[in-house]
Amino acid sequence: MNVTYHTPVLLQACMDGLNIKPDGVYCDLTFGGGGHSKAILEKLGPEGRLIVFDQDEDAWRNRIDDSRVTFVRHNFRFLYQFAKFLDATPLDGILADLGVSSHHFDSPERGFSFRFEGELDMRMNRQSGKTAAAVLNTYSEEDLIRVFKLYGEISSARRLVFEIDRFRNAKPFETTSELKDVASKLAPRKDVARFLGQVFQALRIEVNGEMEVLREMLNHTIEVLKPGGRLVIMSYHSLEDRLVKNFFRTGNMDQSEVERDIYGHASVPFDLITRKVIVPSDEEIEQNPRARSAKLRIAQKIG
Repeated sequence: MNVTYHTPVLLQACMDGLNIKPDGVYCDLTFGGGGHSKAILEKLGPEGRLIVFDQDEDAWRNRIDDSRVTFVRHNFRFLYQFAKFLDATPLDGILADLGVSSHHFDSPERGFSFRFEGELDMRMNRQSGKTAAAVLNTYSEEDLIRVFKLYGEISSARRLVFEIDRFRNAKPFETTSELKDVASKLAPRKDVARFLGQVFQALRIEVNGEMEVLREMLNHTIEVLKPGGRLVIMSYHSLEDRLVKNFFRTGNMDQSEVERDIYGHASVPFDLITRKVIVPSDEEIEQNPRARSAKLRIAQKIG
């Protein structure tokens, strides 16, 4: 059953960035509700191919019935392996929208949002890995402080973890409302929703290993893209955007300056198609508030 449950962000900019050829081979690493994939298919001819990745069972149920599409029900950290296995290399373009689907936020049983009562799960793949409840109940105080500082950018992380520790010493965390109640004690009065969003975001990133997965995927893109192939990445977190920005500019996620040889020649894998980050218009944000923090970067493989 094909039901649209997610509004694709910066759709036209993504399509322009991919510079789609009708007979090309493209990869949508984050299928979600299929909005970006459907737009790619509209530009592909009968000889074109689209490989889509999504490990989520809801995305699988929402898959597109089209002979040009191959659905890979795995994490996109396996981009290289499946692109080779499917004889899809070299790719003409890769798109990754790193945001969480609106459908996930609106599904109480997934535990992604503080707006609904549900189990503290937050796993993209509910068949494997640790839940958010497990993280809260088993991590040391120092590890929890690291998670909330690094992934939630929460300045009061130490105080937050003190409250978390006090709660879990009485009983283990099980539900979203329990975490919401504990975190609300530290939330600024005028910005409660933003603070709670940062708390839940930090846990989600940790549960799904999102930063490690992004690093693996970015490294694979160099190997699977053809010269002139486009890489279009949309991020929603400052850490993600920094990794992408550095990678596009230098080929090294941890390095913002280009390395040069003794003759001053730079060796970088990509040309920047967009020197400035692309962000949604006020009109798009008004229509789709979850687009607010989106940052789109586009690069082209050199060679």
